[in-house]
Amino acid sequence: MSKIGLIIRREYTTRVMKKSFIILTFLTPLLIAGMVMVPLLLSKIKDDKVKTIVVVDQTGLYRTVFKDSADYKYQFADVSPDEYRKGDQENEFDALLLISADLRVNPKGAFLFSEKQVDMEMKGHVAGLLNDFVEEQKLAALNIPDFKKIAESLKTDIDVKTVKWGKDGEEKMGSAELAVIIGMLSAFIIYMFIVIYGAQVMSGVVQEKTNRIVEVIISSVKPFELMMGKIIGVAMVGLTQFGLWVILSAVLVTSLFSAFGISADEAAMQQTQMMGVQSTAVAIDTGDDTINELLIAFQEFDFVQTGILFVLFFLGGYLLYSSLFAAIGSAVDNETDTQQFSLPVTLPIIFAIYAAIYSAENPDGPLAFWCSMIPFTSPIVMMVRLPFGVPFWQIALSLGILILSFIGSVWVAGKIYRTGIMMYGKKVTWKEMFKWITYKD
Repeated sequence: MSKIGLIIRREYTTRVMKKSFIILTFLTPLLIAGMVMVPLLLSKIKDDKVKTIVVVDQTGLYRTVFKDSADYKYQFADVSPDEYRKGDQENEFDALLLISADLRVNPKGAFLFSEKQVDMEMKGHVAGLLNDFVEEQKLAALNIPDFKKIAESLKTDIDVKTVKWGKDGEEKMGSAELAVIIGMLSAFIIYMFIVIYGAQVMSGVVQEKTNRIVEVIISSVKPFELMMGKIIGVAMVGLTQFGLWVILSAVLVTSLFSAFGISADEAAMQQTQMMGVQSTAVAIDTGDDTINELLIAFQEFDFVQTGILFVLFFLGGYLLYSSLFAAIGSAVDNETDTQQFSLPVTLPIIFAIYAAIYSAENPDGPLAFWCSMIPFTSPIVMMVRLPFGVPFWQIALSLGILILSFIGSVWVAGKIYRTGIMMYGKKVTWKEMFKWITYKD
């Protein structure tokens, strides 16, 4: 086996056998399952308490609006709200509704008083009752027969469905919401792995240099071989952990769905609402059709192509950044000193996330295009664009630039690594690191 292969195996086995790796590998799927299941289970729990609302109607027009229900009980009073505020009344209540004016003339004439902040459910319930009643009054004042039915018949809910044309003319159901979810999720995963495992490479280099272990290793292998072995070994650890997360999370979530009797449609509805993907169709209680369309689009989505490109861009971005992180680790003596050098490296990653968010709204815009070509942002931004469809030449060009940039970064990092890995007790500056890069053998 080659020396790089031995280093890769050492890095891989050492990290995989750590307790922290094993605990995090099995704990993360539990957290993911909890994030999925807890909102679903909590949504099934309803408050059994009947809330009491005191109604003070100074206009005398809205007494018939409020009728007791399973969730709300109403008490009507003709006294001043100040008496309730002073605590002169013995009856307990959750809120006091004051109607001080004709709401047809002054829509802002209703107030809800409470000792604590009124929740959105109560406010929406009261406002809905008053809105419906005032609307009925206005329709009655027009004195037009069946005007309400006519107005209802004029309401139209246009649901524009998206269909993708394939090169062979095949039609596939598309979903902009699903594309955004998959794109942003993929981009965030790449961002997270680059930051986490790139930092692990840098930390590993610093620790080996501090412990003087590197002096023994360098006697047997070249600095470049050590750097590449460490980078590739940590990358394999990351891919292993990510693969286990996907498999274990899928098995665990599916098992919990079966145990609690939760259907896939119900789970999809909850998740789309949590992520803000709630169309007009869902809002007017025809959510089944919307969820079915999302499920159809999900089934027809090309996960194979997206998965392959995800791995390529993930590896390209990781190798690009981890080589720079390795160079930084070799140039300093402790992890505290890495902060001043790692900031310029991490800023492009942070910018890439913001660019990805705006690119999701306009995946073919100038920002999305150029950020998917710049190698420091392309692994993240391109993943947002891929679900919307990207021309092959742009994907090939982006990958080509990323690969060339990785080769260049490895060359630069190798020059720094070779000199810095054996240097101790000296504060390194950017100027000195530049000299190491330009130094000719």
